[in-house]
Amino acid sequence: MSLLDAHIVKTRSAFTVDVRLRLRAGERLGLFGASGAGKSTVMSCLAGIETPDAGRISLGELGLFPPSLPLHRRPIAYLTQSDWLFPHLSVADNVCFGLHNGERDGATKWIGELAARLDLRRLWHQPVTHISGGQARRVALARMLARRPPLVLIDEPFAALDRATTNELIAALQEWHVALGFTLIAVDHRPEILEKFCTRAAVIESGQIVQEGSWSSVAAAPATPLLARLLAS
Repeated sequence: MSLLDAHIVKTRSAFTVDVRLRLRAGERLGLFGASGAGKSTVMSCLAGIETPDAGRISLGELGLFPPSLPLHRRPIAYLTQSDWLFPHLSVADNVCFGLHNGERDGATKWIGELAARLDLRRLWHQPVTHISGGQARRVALARMLARRPPLVLIDEPFAALDRATTNELIAALQEWHVALGFTLIAVDHRPEILEKFCTRAAVIESGQIVQEGSWSSVAAAPATPLLARLLAS
């Protein structure tokens, strides 16, 4: 049975995004394609930042569209290139921002595990304006997972990070995927990044899915010349 069942239609100036996605609970999908292909449009419609022009999105028994369920009511974590941390809050308050008082009390152990794994304990009470870019990315990742969401969306989250930090955060995501069993959709312009933690690929060009399958099958027989160039670059 699918956890996520989505048909997203959204018109852009150059083309119309028309994408169907169906993921089982715990599945990890890499959404791959050139810049401007429509990847971020798909992600923002799933997250609730944008409203599709047509289609249907459901997460288990919960309908996300139509009508469009407000962003704050969606049990979805979304991590983008920007950390979007609150500069007036500490590391701890940023991580726990999405938790209600009762949730905070019940999540103390889990929040402690996140802080320890991401090396945030020594920064816990510092303002986020006093930490580095790599540390801010760790804070954003901890906040994303604090509510233990069933669906995690990550859109180019490792941009501008060095290789060591990227590999460490990927390893952390893999560990928590095992622990929590969340479903994951990831976007990155580097196929070697997506291959590390996504078992399946969906390739998008001009708003359409042109190929789906395992990374090995996509790499062995790219469906389009553009995809072949992207994989070879």
